[in-house]
Amino acid sequence: MKPTDFAYHLTNYLAKYLPGEVGASKNTILSYRDTFGLFLRFAKAKEEIKEEKLTLQKIDKAFVIRFLSWIDSERNCSTSTRNQRMAAIHAFFIYLQPKEPGLLFQIQEILSIPMKKHRQATMNFLSEEGIKALLAGPDISTRTGRKHLVLLSFMFATGCRVQEVIDVTAADAMYNANTVAKVTGKGNKSRFIPLDTDFCKLLTQYMDEFGLSNPSRSMEPLFSSHAGRKYTRQGVTHVLSKYAAIVREKHPDLIPEKLSPHSIRHSRAVFLLRSGVELIYIRDILGHVSVQTTEVYARIDGEMKRKALEKAAGNSSSNLMPIWQKDKPLLEWLQSLN
Repeated sequence: MKPTDFAYHLTNYLAKYLPGEVGASKNTILSYRDTFGLFLRFAKAKEEIKEEKLTLQKIDKAFVIRFLSWIDSERNCSTSTRNQRMAAIHAFFIYLQPKEPGLLFQIQEILSIPMKKHRQATMNFLSEEGIKALLAGPDISTRTGRKHLVLLSFMFATGCRVQEVIDVTAADAMYNANTVAKVTGKGNKSRFIPLDTDFCKLLTQYMDEFGLSNPSRSMEPLFSSHAGRKYTRQGVTHVLSKYAAIVREKHPDLIPEKLSPHSIRHSRAVFLLRSGVELIYIRDILGHVSVQTTEVYARIDGEMKRKALEKAAGNSSSNLMPIWQKDKPLLEWLQSLN
């Protein structure tokens, strides 16, 4: 059976273009693959078009809108997930434009479909007291407790995304005698994050105890489960939730009800900002492409805003009255207007 033009282009896009030419990360490729897996499932179930019969000619703007409505209504996807699927479709059809000029108008109609607006979720982050309470949770008299302490400490010390934490190997943590961690993030881009002295000591002890200082194990995950496998996102979230629940019982005001690994990343960014670190350096530590992304932390930090207002108020003299308040005839005239 001869493959359709859709099958031909999609295979090249996922198997060759993304990994070979773009250098997209494994997670990005998997996300795009999931999107088109759903796309094919929709075509078969709702449009009655089998996978081997789906062609580019059949995929127009209305088809894509029906697909988006399907994942909204029947699969109950969140708006952010819906937009993620739309971004994958946009990227594929941008790739198609020079390859299928005869379908240019149809492709550009698909590209005109906008992202769905949604209310931005509140950004949760922990105070310094909250972080200290969280890190005090693991029982360091046990091997598992010591591992969990280093995992949580690493998340805060580096401000890494959860997938970046999962992908870190022993070799990545051994740069310059464990004073710098190599982290590989979105787009397979690596960055180096300096580690403070106290955490370096903790990390060295952990690696020695778990045998990760041995060069023969340098490519193994820095953090692994009881079964010796690399942590999953759910595994890291479970560890965080476990100790968050412990702290929440004693100090409910220190830990928000919704706490995710990304909240620890936010906490690190706010901590660095309050410590006086410039946004451009925080951008590099977090691995943001633009400093505009990092600026969100300056906008959400109410404590910094309060201090800035207090500083501004302190720099102005409270004894200086506006000049019109000193002009008695002008005040009398203003009062007469009433």
